[in-house]
Amino acid sequence: MEIMAKSSYIRTSARKLRLVVPLAKGFPPERAITALEQSAKRATIPLIKTIKQAVANAVNNLKLEEKNLMIKNILIEEGPTYKRWRPAARGRAVPRLKRTSHIRVILETKEEAGKEGGKKSGTKS
Repeated sequence: MEIMAKSSYIRTSARKLRLVVPLAKGFPPERAITALEQSAKRATIPLIKTIKQAVANAVNNLKLEEKNLMIKNILIEEGPTYKRWRPAARGRAVPRLKRTSHIRVILETKEEAGKEGGKKSGTKS
């Protein structure tokens, strides 16, 4: 069973968020949150919130236990870019691109993770 949580319009660029995803992907949520909290990157804050949101969805809505969850995938997508202008020399204006992103965290139960591990990719059955 897959559990999903999504955060939209995060005011951090997707590039910065993608740098911290390997710290959390493939681990239990508790361990992923601990690893992200140890990082000095500011991009970890919205990622931690989204992981906690996915765990809360699983526990409260689907009555699953937190210890049986694993992070299957974390998708970082680009959101809209806000275009602003900044004054420059000689009365000119230069563009400022304020980028946003969307975060999608997908959790799965450990039983499903074990079943998928036995499959060979690229072969037909």
